[in-house]
Amino acid sequence: MPVNPKKHEMPTQAPEVRAHNFSEVALGYTQEIAVAEAERCLNCKNQPCVAGCPVNIHIPEFIQKVKECDFEGAYQIINQTSSLPAVCGRVCPQETQCESKCTLGRKFEPVGIGRLERFVADWHNAHATEKAQAPESNGHRVAIVGSGPSGLTCAGDLAKKGYRVSVFEALHTAGGVLVYGIPEFRLPKAIVAKEVETLKELGVDVEPNVVIGKTLTIDELFEMGYEAVFVGSGAGLPRFMNIPGESLKGVYSANEFLTRSNLMKAYLDDPKTPIMKGGNVAVVGGGNVAMDAARTALRLGAEHVYIVYRRSMEELPARKEEVEHAQEEGIDFRLLCNPVEILGYNNPENPRDEKNGFVTGIRCVKMELGEPDASGRRRPVVIPGSEFDLDVDAVVMSIGTSPNPLIKSTTKGLEVNNHGGIIVNEDGLTSREGVYAGGDAVTGAATVISAMGAGKVSARAIDEYLMNK
Repeated sequence: MPVNPKKHEMPTQAPEVRAHNFSEVALGYTQEIAVAEAERCLNCKNQPCVAGCPVNIHIPEFIQKVKECDFEGAYQIINQTSSLPAVCGRVCPQETQCESKCTLGRKFEPVGIGRLERFVADWHNAHATEKAQAPESNGHRVAIVGSGPSGLTCAGDLAKKGYRVSVFEALHTAGGVLVYGIPEFRLPKAIVAKEVETLKELGVDVEPNVVIGKTLTIDELFEMGYEAVFVGSGAGLPRFMNIPGESLKGVYSANEFLTRSNLMKAYLDDPKTPIMKGGNVAVVGGGNVAMDAARTALRLGAEHVYIVYRRSMEELPARKEEVEHAQEEGIDFRLLCNPVEILGYNNPENPRDEKNGFVTGIRCVKMELGEPDASGRRRPVVIPGSEFDLDVDAVVMSIGTSPNPLIKSTTKGLEVNNHGGIIVNEDGLTSREGVYAGGDAVTGAATVISAMGAGKVSARAIDEYLMNK
């Protein structure tokens, strides 16, 4: 039977409909589509796709179960190595990881591994009736700092081995970047809540509203009887460009903008937290977070949304799928452009008083690509005399984040690099005995799945450390 050369399309809401609601854009495979997509898998003996997965899901094995319509069996295979399958199936960049290694992809489109993972996880969540069973305790206690993807993964892997795990979360809701950073239309918060609930069933204790470094220190966690600590506190410190006008009202970091919408529900008619709605919005940056911010602004009622990015479409770091969705929804991409000033209406009595001013526009310069820089990408160079203004009412800066320095400043002997990332070895061990770290707290802002991979590595190392100890 000949192989279908193309992966089955993901059903989605129509662009003209989804641009005005926060419901999930991708609707998911039906059983019939999932089985048909699974039939495309060649079930290779060397399984290159597994090597491309940071958490080493047994991909051909779970896909074989989908072929057999044993969807619960497929879920149990995924669950052996992944604590967040419904999340990964939605937000992981499979096109550069497992699917990029797919043998079928050498000649045709690769198997839709991520779409199948999402289908299996959603099927399990809709049909499973039995709760996860907590294993017998092995008597050891581990503290996890942060309930983002690295922390939840580390917690899940350790809980399955019988550890008494406590997760300390600074915010009032568990999930980290999964709840405050990724919009509802890409990752419904009910999905994250379900994954967290499964971890609780395994015996994981989640403690919200605890800021490690302020409410408690890492040293105090050891004094409380925890034998090891994993730091997965993320990278929540936003970066700015330090250009004139960044203190004007209507200038947001992407972190603030998305947190107000995702976690504090600023999209409601009578929100408890204010946010700019309507008007024109410029989002500076070209990553996935920039796409999320731009598409959120549109759903909040913006009349026109710009993506302002200093390189070309070929260098745009966001996922291809997210870029295509943004374009379909009408986001205006202003490429090879860079802001030099945010314009605003200031206090007439003191024109330099930005605190009382509001954004009225953004001044940009046009760029061209020169020689490659240290990253290997061609360096953007300003075209002299190319300044132009965009009339906007709000500006969202999405140019990256850094780890928060709070834990470093309150933990003796914890070494960090020049970017504030915690320094670790190949097992996630920091410069402090018994203290491990992973995810964005180490690397700076990266992908959900890479953070999960780091959580798995540290869980394995913590288990070995405590068993030997």
